[in-house]
This record gives sequence, C-alpha cells and structure tokens, in this order.
Amino acid sequence: MYICVCKGVTEHAIREQVCAGARSVDEVSRRTGCSTQCGKCLLRAERVVDEACSGLSATSGTHAAPVPE
Repeated sequence: MYICVCKGVTEHAIREQVCAGARSVDEVSRRTGCSTQCGKCLLRAERVVDEACSGLSATSGTHAAPVPE
C-alpha cells in the first residue's frame, strides 16, 4: 500500500527502512523522501514506523520486522 503518494513510498519500503536501522519517521523521511512534500502522509507513516519498531522489540533477538506482502 502506498503511504506517500507524492514520493511513491510504500508501507513495505518503510518497514524495510526500519529493518535497516531507522527508528523514527524522521530517519525514514531522510532515507525515502516520505512526508517531505505535502506532509499529508506523516501520521500514517509514523504509525507504520511505530508498528514496525514494536515488531522488532516483540521478536527480540531477531533483526527483522514483519513485512506484509
């Protein structure tokens, strides 16, 4: 699902960035451009980042967040 239509950033891409070490929407924005144009996607992007980070802590000991297809 597209989270940021302006920059073409998907939920999958955001979760991949969390797996790669991003821990905030600011970090994801720097890496993907998400929420840097109109900003309408910011809240949805924050939710995805928070969920992905929660997934990391819930699977303690692994380095992968759940990534829906």
